[in-house]
Amino acid sequence: MTTDHVEPAVPGGECEREPGPSDSLRTFGAVVQALREHAGLSRVQFGEMVRFSKHTVESVELGRRMPDASFVERAEEALGNTGALRHSARFLTRGEAGLAVWFRQWARLERTAVNLCTYECRLIPGLLQSEGYVRALCENEIPPLPDETLETTVQVRMERQQLLRERPSTAFDFVIEEAVLMRRLGGKQVVAEQLDLLIELSLLRNVIVQVMPASSEQHACLSGPVRLLEMPDGRWRAYSEGQENGRLITDPKEVSRIHMRYARLRSQALSPKDSMGLLVRSRGAL
Repeated sequence: MTTDHVEPAVPGGECEREPGPSDSLRTFGAVVQALREHAGLSRVQFGEMVRFSKHTVESVELGRRMPDASFVERAEEALGNTGALRHSARFLTRGEAGLAVWFRQWARLERTAVNLCTYECRLIPGLLQSEGYVRALCENEIPPLPDETLETTVQVRMERQQLLRERPSTAFDFVIEEAVLMRRLGGKQVVAEQLDLLIELSLLRNVIVQVMPASSEQHACLSGPVRLLEMPDGRWRAYSEGQENGRLITDPKEVSRIHMRYARLRSQALSPKDSMGLLVRSRGAL
């Protein structure tokens, strides 16, 4: 399973236990609860006003759930329109449950990056995976994942993918090995849905997907998968991983070498147009 996966927190294991809700979620939830109680509303009454269930209201107030934009806006209006919830929601961050320990720092950097580049030779990159594909990954995990962990994996992966649409001014570039597209992980239906999603996401203005053809006689990234991102201040960071570990790379010289390899790889891969053609043909061949 690729880097951005859930890892089970097993007693006595090497994996650290998943953390609880983030401080920002707990604080936001406490403010919602305080304002609701000050207004004399029960969770049921408040839920009816904001058109969310009592259980959703409870999850937000306890810091277990990231409120979406509609919840924030409706809660703001229902609780006095003071601007407190709208303003504080800007500082919310999800807890890291559902992400491998070694991937969490990179995941946090992704949220503010202005440019993200990914080369993957093993699996469809996490930001591009369909729900069925994620579930197939989980079902192939060794040792098997508990049901609760599996569901958390799916939820967190789907939430993380919102970056592609929530950050339209961020450039997302992907280079994927053709062999990854040929793998029939999860069966024909899962593969078909995954190819459909790749085609759909490739049409977004801020997303470029390129395929590295299996027939290529040149390859600039034979050392393995890699990720790069550009921070708002112009600095670049890189990330590489192996089994059960990952490494954030900040040394400018090392990042520069990886950047050079990725740039060369992009020139060796199929163009975005030709890559789209390959995706469409692969889908039609199923």
